[in-house]
Amino acid sequence: MELTFKQYRTIDLVILLIISAVAEAVTARAAKYWFPGEIYFISPTVALLCIIMMRWGAYAIIHAITSGLVLCIAIGAGSEQFAVYCIGNCLAVVALLWFKTAGKEKVRNKVVFTVLYVISVFCLVQTGRGVVGLFFGGTFKSIGSFFAYDSLSLVFAIVVVMITRRLDGVFEDQKSYLLRTESERRRQQLGGGDYDE
Repeated sequence: MELTFKQYRTIDLVILLIISAVAEAVTARAAKYWFPGEIYFISPTVALLCIIMMRWGAYAIIHAITSGLVLCIAIGAGSEQFAVYCIGNCLAVVALLWFKTAGKEKVRNKVVFTVLYVISVFCLVQTGRGVVGLFFGGTFKSIGSFFAYDSLSLVFAIVVVMITRRLDGVFEDQKSYLLRTESERRRQQLGGGDYDE
């Protein structure tokens, strides 16, 4: 039985949601129990949001909120931190403007655009967290602390996205990917009857 596009999208988004939740839980627990004294933190959120937004656009907001929820649950955060991370992460979707201006193909295929896209997602996530934190008594200095504390996540995100962009269909708009693979499959079927003279 063939899947409809909506079914494919739902399955893919659910799988990515599970991956996001598990990855965030593991890194958060590791930071809390294995490396409690470290001043830096590595989170998979930015890397995964970059990939999910490329694949499905604004649906990534679901994963942004979920990542924030899982992180806060894993570290035993208070209600204010839930708001900071869940709402703050959502600012990442502003990076969808890259697809409106440069286009997804350029962001996917040009190294400079890929890196700038990842950096912008990172900056938006940290700024979003910092701005929400201001409503709970935070300072502008605390925004800088979000950037510093999570800086390794940017390096991690760049590495992950640069790897996935080389894997067929992973860092690619899924509607375009399905159309491309279907077109290639049909060409192969049409060429299947050819023979060498």
